[in-house]
Amino acid sequence: MQSWFEVYDVTAAQQQEEQLKRIRPGSSLSPSRQPSSWNSPSGLFHFGFYKQGTGFLVGIWLISTSPTSTIVWTANRDDPPMSSNATLTLTKEGKLVLKTVGSEEKNITKDLDQPAYFASMLDSGNFVLCNNRSSIIWSSFSNPTDTLLGGQNLSTGSELLSSASATNKSAGRFLLAMQKQGELALYPRNGINENYWISNTWGSLNLKLNLSPTGVLQLLGGPGTPTIIADGSHSVKSMKETVIYRATLDSDGILRLYSHCFRTTGNSSETIEWSLLQNPCEAKGFCGANSFCKSTSSNSNSSEADCYCFPGFDFINPYNRFLGCARNFSDEGCKREEPADQFYNISDFEITKLGGVPYATLSVSKKGCREFCLHDCYCGAAVYSAGTCNNFKLPLMYGVKYENPLVTLFVKWNSGSANPPTPSMKERVVTDKKKKLITVLAACLGSITSLCFLIAMSSLLVYKLRVNPNPIRGNSNSRITQEFILRSFSYNELEQATNGFQEELGRGCFGAVYKGAISEGNKIIAVKRLENPVVEGERKFEAEMAAVRRTHHKNLVRLLGFCIQSSKKLLVYEFMSRGSLENLLFEGERRPLWSERIRIALDVARGVFYLHEECEVQIIHCDIKPRNILIDESWTAKISDFGLAKLLMPNQTGIVAGVRGSRGYMAPEWQNSGLITVKSDVYSFGVVLLEIVCCRSNFEVNVSTADEVLLSTWVYNCFLAGELHKLVREEKEEEEEIDTKTLERMVTVGLLCIQDDSSLRPSMKNVILMLEGAMPIPPFQTPLVIL
Repeated sequence: MQSWFEVYDVTAAQQQEEQLKRIRPGSSLSPSRQPSSWNSPSGLFHFGFYKQGTGFLVGIWLISTSPTSTIVWTANRDDPPMSSNATLTLTKEGKLVLKTVGSEEKNITKDLDQPAYFASMLDSGNFVLCNNRSSIIWSSFSNPTDTLLGGQNLSTGSELLSSASATNKSAGRFLLAMQKQGELALYPRNGINENYWISNTWGSLNLKLNLSPTGVLQLLGGPGTPTIIADGSHSVKSMKETVIYRATLDSDGILRLYSHCFRTTGNSSETIEWSLLQNPCEAKGFCGANSFCKSTSSNSNSSEADCYCFPGFDFINPYNRFLGCARNFSDEGCKREEPADQFYNISDFEITKLGGVPYATLSVSKKGCREFCLHDCYCGAAVYSAGTCNNFKLPLMYGVKYENPLVTLFVKWNSGSANPPTPSMKERVVTDKKKKLITVLAACLGSITSLCFLIAMSSLLVYKLRVNPNPIRGNSNSRITQEFILRSFSYNELEQATNGFQEELGRGCFGAVYKGAISEGNKIIAVKRLENPVVEGERKFEAEMAAVRRTHHKNLVRLLGFCIQSSKKLLVYEFMSRGSLENLLFEGERRPLWSERIRIALDVARGVFYLHEECEVQIIHCDIKPRNILIDESWTAKISDFGLAKLLMPNQTGIVAGVRGSRGYMAPEWQNSGLITVKSDVYSFGVVLLEIVCCRSNFEVNVSTADEVLLSTWVYNCFLAGELHKLVREEKEEEEEIDTKTLERMVTVGLLCIQDDSSLRPSMKNVILMLEGAMPIPPFQTPLVIL
């Protein structure tokens, strides 16, 4: 067996010969046969299939004498591992294509603007595709995952994403971003304005993070000399050693510089040359929601840490403590009339710091801080320090505990044992007698009341049948009654009104909407008919009835009546002559004018705000999208389709529901855990707002560049580059000019609404104020974490 030195120490002529062995079109790899990888001339780097669990992924690795090689790059890292029948081919068309049996082909190099003439795995660890002039047209160095190798740069606007774990190379919880403002920063992926390390190079434009082949990690491109972050060049001790460097954002959120030394003896070693942070607890997001980070040794600079749940919380997954914790009790106490201290406990917990933004800040004593949180339903915890009490809603984020705590944390929880005092035996006897007496009286009064009610209803029915033998067609002269009371229609009446359900206006999962007219004033109506009376359809119908009957707002489509006849179920709405916002934005002959789009955006925002804060019962719509926004003759936008709507009980902030929303508009927390809150609607509104601005769908395939496929990504990139004008097409002569400040305001609000972390999204009230210009938009630092 050759030693590492023998493999690497070849003559210049041999190296040149190896370099000429290019990977030609038609070459392929497979994990089930040889070759399964393409090697660099030195043999130290491999490109191909590597083992991941029970399957395989495509990537680049640095070979090692240790049991596992070091993965430095992975293609399509979030895709599930493939079976051994997968193949990777450099096609004759010059594309690098991945395919498994029975699946569609997947192009790894999607952004190629010309075919590849050959490919090479270079000694630097860079896998490249070249054209017929030997110019590089694609490289793994230009598409980094979690690692920089010697000679590789991280340019402005680029980022490293940590891996999920040392053995799982899918995207993890942290990112390192080279920002446009000239700063290099580390963030938790779910946080905005939550960087836990940032360089002091603000204002130095066109900077890039570079790792030199000799092990110097530095910022290049700014004025003056390079800013050296770390220097590992001293690790070379002999001319008979080959040292390869890598800077990796590890799964714990810490950027480290490694050296891999290959010796003439055939041995290799890996050394950590430098670490940006010593304690993982310094990395915000190391522990998930409702948990805190603590070093596992008495040294606050310990490189080892673990996560612990706050009192009243249990780990979501005990085998993966980084996912955070969830309440182990219900919140029923807030809905009851008894004193809060009979249902809740408050734990005094010494902690170093807690992240996030408090919803209330008070100047009170330590005892007053404790009491306020105990009796406030919104309070999950309170932080007290030097006369200041900061109150936080759940989830609690970025908690850290060192040996020398700085503040007191009051955590509200229910142990299950906090119950009202038990009455004495004498009190129970008296109470039982009173209960029996009350029960007898209630039964008697109930019977008498029921009898009187039946007599009254019978008399009223006989009277109405004599006066008006056709109650379904009965008119009411009271316009107020018609405005607020739903009318019951017969099925035949609606069938006649729609001319046999002939003119279809639109169609959904559980039925269609038809145009019709009723005799009273020849009023045009829209009739929604449930056509699939399965359980899900029944629930959708009932949910829509329950939600809409409680609403009355100019930006909500008004429900006029209903029909329930056996399995026939229909809803009657006011007719919206201009159709859906989806048709106007994406399919109409004339897109709405800029002034009309601004008005539509505000109309939708006001409608959602009414549902969240002004309706008698708080309602989460759960399906805000252009198809469910209708426009009337006067260009007033109104929200429709409440089939997925959820009604919240008093003091209830969220609800767990099945994932049945519309793809592209569903908030990430709904997709991940099934939890929906009013902030889920805010996310959907943010997507719709960006669609209104750009007059295009949130997902489009027929675009000029891959960056434009996902609207949020395209908008965000244009926002960072200061090129918002690209988002709006050239206006026709008859259309008014787009105001740049308004455009920037709408885009910024839209991006704030679609943040991954729901707690960082603004409320709909603040959304309206920001859109109207009545409230300044809070500044934020990039990267803005969105999906």
